[in-house]
Amino acid sequence: MARNMKPADRGFLLFDVVYQDGTRTLHSMVPPGTALDPFDRATSICTLLERQDRKTAESSGTPSAA
Repeated sequence: MARNMKPADRGFLLFDVVYQDGTRTLHSMVPPGTALDPFDRATSICTLLERQDRKTAESSGTPSAA
């Protein structure tokens, strides 16, 4: 007899990032399964998005906003 299995959660967490100069990035993604600090999720997410911005800036050759 087959068991009914729940589908895996495959959604992304989406964030709009507003930089100090007022520019805005829409739908910055945090992939599912990302290890986040359970006690300080905001800092973990901010660090992850900053790392993604730096990586994008390096590959595109344009500096990222502050």
